[in-house]
Amino acid sequence: MATDSKKEREREELHRAIWAIADELRGAVDGWDFKNYVLGMMFYRYISENLTEYVNKGEHEAGNTDFDYAAMPDEDAEIAREGLVQEKGFFILPSELFANVTTRAKDDENLNETLEKVFHNIEESAKGSPSEKDFAGLFDDFDVNSNKLGSTVAKRNERLVKLLNGVSLMKLGSVQDHDIDAFGDAYEYLMSMYASNAGKSGGEFFTPADVSILLTRLGTVGKTKVNKVYETPCLIPIQNQAA
Repeated sequence: MATDSKKEREREELHRAIWAIADELRGAVDGWDFKNYVLGMMFYRYISENLTEYVNKGEHEAGNTDFDYAAMPDEDAEIAREGLVQEKGFFILPSELFANVTTRAKDDENLNETLEKVFHNIEESAKGSPSEKDFAGLFDDFDVNSNKLGSTVAKRNERLVKLLNGVSLMKLGSVQDHDIDAFGDAYEYLMSMYASNAGKSGGEFFTPADVSILLTRLGTVGKTKVNKVYETPCLIPIQNQAA
């Protein structure tokens, strides 16, 4: 019961955060495009924090307890680029981490160009590595120069600042400490908010995490050891899943 309560609390907090961002951008970004912007920014934050925690943990274990990758000069971090790409599959300069870009965002008159460069650099960092295909075109749906964000650069940047700040306020914590799949739950919530209104019933499908967990448990009943579990995609339009 305690786990279920924690899961529901986390889910409600995530939904409130997404709704707050939607409220900030009301009338500016179409709901269906809004989904791509929120998920893209959430992923940018996640990989930034994932890399930072990974580097910091290694330094702290080595005795450098005051080390913080986010505060490291870019030129010093470049030395570790090759090793980090091999270990993590990607690389982000300290100045291009989500937290640092967000801190400077309000005063960055070229924020759209900054984000475009950051996303390009993240994708490029994986080239030549086994993760290249995973990162190729990763941010293609996140168009920082789209008129859907605003008719002028200033308006687009104003909304990008709101988006950065909104995602930064999400209580995602460490993925390992969460009882929900933050990205999957965010996707499901956004789909339920906008799918039917956007006429996206055909081809847009999603299996809720709870369904996947249930199917996995059913498939492993009576087993003490399992090599792998394959779940056939659940082709149910999101707006009909409540039925």
